[in-house]
Amino acid sequence: MRAIRERTGVRTDAVVVGAVVVLVVVAAVVGRRLLAAGVDIFLGWPPLLAEWLPHVGPGTPAAVVVAVATVAWGPGLAARLRWGPLLRAGFAAAFAWTVSLALVDGWQRGVVERLTSGEEYLHDVPRVAELGGVGPMLRVFADHILTTAVDPAQTWFWTTHVGGHPPGAFLVFTVLDRIGLGSGGAAGVVVMAVGSSAAVAVAVTLRALGHEDLARRVLPFSVLFPGAVWVGVSADGLFAGWLAWGVALLAIAAARKSTVVAVGAGAVLGYALYLSYGLVLGALFPLAVLVATRRWRLLVPALAGVAVVVAGFTAAGFWWGTGYADVKVIYAASIAATRPYGFFVWANLAAVAFALGPATVAALSRVRALPRAAGLLVGAAVAAILLADLSGMSKAEVERIWLPFAVWATLACGALPRPRAWLLAQAVVALAVNHLLLTVW
Repeated sequence: MRAIRERTGVRTDAVVVGAVVVLVVVAAVVGRRLLAAGVDIFLGWPPLLAEWLPHVGPGTPAAVVVAVATVAWGPGLAARLRWGPLLRAGFAAAFAWTVSLALVDGWQRGVVERLTSGEEYLHDVPRVAELGGVGPMLRVFADHILTTAVDPAQTWFWTTHVGGHPPGAFLVFTVLDRIGLGSGGAAGVVVMAVGSSAAVAVAVTLRALGHEDLARRVLPFSVLFPGAVWVGVSADGLFAGWLAWGVALLAIAAARKSTVVAVGAGAVLGYALYLSYGLVLGALFPLAVLVATRRWRLLVPALAGVAVVVAGFTAAGFWWGTGYADVKVIYAASIAATRPYGFFVWANLAAVAFALGPATVAALSRVRALPRAAGLLVGAAVAAILLADLSGMSKAEVERIWLPFAVWATLACGALPRPRAWLLAQAVVALAVNHLLLTVW
């Protein structure tokens, strides 16, 4: 009976992955036809924001070595190592994977230039000093979100990524500049380090929820996360790491019944709201933790932590609601205006499939085999992705925008048999994307 169930499960995995492959192919064909028809969807290689450019780089040998080592020894080491050394090894491997993938495009193009272009955060950092410092900048931040395209009276406006996000993200890069890490290379390394740490945060969360065995099975998949292609280097990778640690802290608070840790978790999660407007959907993950643990009394101190952050930004002169309203205005007048909702509402799912990889896609059909807490977190990831998709505020580029949600979907991989085969599939997808395409942001 067990053999029959396993064969049925394998067939289901194949059907699910096959269906997603068909979805990707259809998205590519329809996207090409839209471009041929003169519809400017601003995608060089639909459904991804990328260009066809087969290439190798200095990161190629390292990426292959990390992939082979993780596939060959990752599951065994994850099962045997003591917890502390395992987390350190997991972070080192995830960081090496992300950096090596970025370096496939070379140090300059793959790392330095990703955060220094005219659309990025570091471009606007000098404006903070021009405005008189962080305080004055926060007071006028919302005044310069709208572009001249929607407000002809505007004298100047923030670059695309600065104005398109709350000021918390911009503050991170401003602080990095103040402490001597404001170059594209240094900031890029920081972004990759924080993004890679999401693998550890997910494992810490699972252990705090009482599922260390599952955490050990999942960690190699978190290491070879195909979305690492976009973690290195985009600020969305940093957002993914930040949100993941907020959820991990809340899980620790629940395990220890600690009000103090819950306040800290709330503060981290509250700051996530000021990294990206879309991270309001990140509330589904701490909610999943509270539902799983039934530690509802921690909701009050956690909300208190959130409130402190919200109060701080509001007192400094930035109101989240005003910023979001302005961003909706410029989004409607941006390239999103020519990106048809009817196409992207399903093509987005094809794009995010590249970040999830075939293992996660297949594993989503096995969620019922997971412990309840893990199933809730995977469900939160799927719900966040679907809600973001239906909102119409993410038409394309979701392979990076939805990284903060995608890292949690990887939990489902803990239910897969034959982990080495699936890890190999994950690595092949990431290596193929990074070597055949030139990705953006």
